[in-house]
Amino acid sequence: MTQNPPALEVLPRDLSAYRQGNTGIDYVHRFESGQPGPHVLINALTHGNEICGMVAATHLLDTGVRPRIGTLTISFANVAAYESFDKERPFESRQLVHNLNRIWSAAELDGAERSPELDRARALRPVVAAADHILDIHSTSQDVEPFWVYPAYPRNSAAALAIGGPATVHLLMPSGLGSGTPLIQHGRHGQADGQGVALVVECGFHFLQSAADVATATALNFLAHFGLIDAPPQPAPAPQRRFELLETCMVRTPGFAFTRPLRGFETFAQGELIATDGPHEIRALCDDCTVFMPTRLPIVGREAVYLTRPL
Repeated sequence: MTQNPPALEVLPRDLSAYRQGNTGIDYVHRFESGQPGPHVLINALTHGNEICGMVAATHLLDTGVRPRIGTLTISFANVAAYESFDKERPFESRQLVHNLNRIWSAAELDGAERSPELDRARALRPVVAAADHILDIHSTSQDVEPFWVYPAYPRNSAAALAIGGPATVHLLMPSGLGSGTPLIQHGRHGQADGQGVALVVECGFHFLQSAADVATATALNFLAHFGLIDAPPQPAPAPQRRFELLETCMVRTPGFAFTRPLRGFETFAQGELIATDGPHEIRALCDDCTVFMPTRLPIVGREAVYLTRPL
């Protein structure tokens, strides 16, 4: 299926000036207040073409944001993939080999396999482990409203609801992502009895200025929530909507196809056909089954669509 060229309002910038941080790990910057308080990690570019996180992270660094309590760490994760960006093929710089947001299990990090993403995850492992609270900034391949994604632990829900926006939609994962271990479930952050908040914010379509604005606002609101900076002015609270992840469907064959064009947030009745995948069918698991992040270009072995139910 032919895809229309995407709007490219925000493009990559040279990040070489940010390579040498102060932690001994490339593209990782840490600022200590000297006062007691939490250690908060703002992580950008887990996927190389999700440019909004770069905008947010460089904003924090360029404007001299510093914590009044605790410690602030700012990291650019997959710069190697980011640097492969080609505006003629803007979606292809998501990763070089592995999806950096699926390889955070101890088994994979302790394993013998090598790739740019595995090497980078191993380098970032102590950065992630040291953080009390984590915001991992992402964006979507379709132009949809922003939303939170997080393990369905009360500590995560409480923080996301308290922060309140710009994202007002919440995707809760009761049993993990279903296609690997994401960064926000590494170590203690993936444990029900663990401590600390770990959230993903999906800011909207990759290359829109609005996604960059959401990323920056969310990073500032996240820091303010934990007391590291003063709270910026806030709009009136908006209603919050919550969804529970039921199943992550993978592309199994080259014949995968949705029954109709999808962007995300479409609903289906129980049993309604959503997609075919060779001899397989993907059907709605409940009434008001809501799809999140339908793939724009099916690739065997990658996620096709996330099936959810409203809470």
